[in-house]
Amino acid sequence: MTTRPNDVPTEAPDARPVFFATPGYGETQLERMHYSQAVRIGNRVEISGQGGWDDNWAFPDSLEDEIVRAFDNVERTLATAGATWRDVIHVNSYHLPEAPGFIGDTHNRVMVEQFRKRMGDRAPIWTETGVPALGAAGMRVEIRVTAIVE
Repeated sequence: MTTRPNDVPTEAPDARPVFFATPGYGETQLERMHYSQAVRIGNRVEISGQGGWDDNWAFPDSLEDEIVRAFDNVERTLATAGATWRDVIHVNSYHLPEAPGFIGDTHNRVMVEQFRKRMGDRAPIWTETGVPALGAAGMRVEIRVTAIVE
């Protein structure tokens, strides 16, 4: 079952999974690639990896802008399932390294800035991984989170 933001349940009946497609790019991916952007089971929300794309699958030239847009897309996707960044408990991020052997200062600086801006005092657990490629051409960062809605 896939729902839209106005159909967000406060809790899935019997803790059954409820799937969500982020309006715009999420609906496109559901149609093209047959996957959902988020799932809610009870008060737990898991989202698929979000990149710094716009609804037309374009990426900004600046790595910093791409990371910020990826955070925006995580926020959009969480909202479809009734969650926010302040509910996030776990972050996995995947990065194309800026140099061999090191993800890079830009990735680390902007990620931490966005954590502080969007989550306030909450400091989730975080796994940051350098990878050779991501799912879309031109993509340099992907962020996947787990949230518990209190």
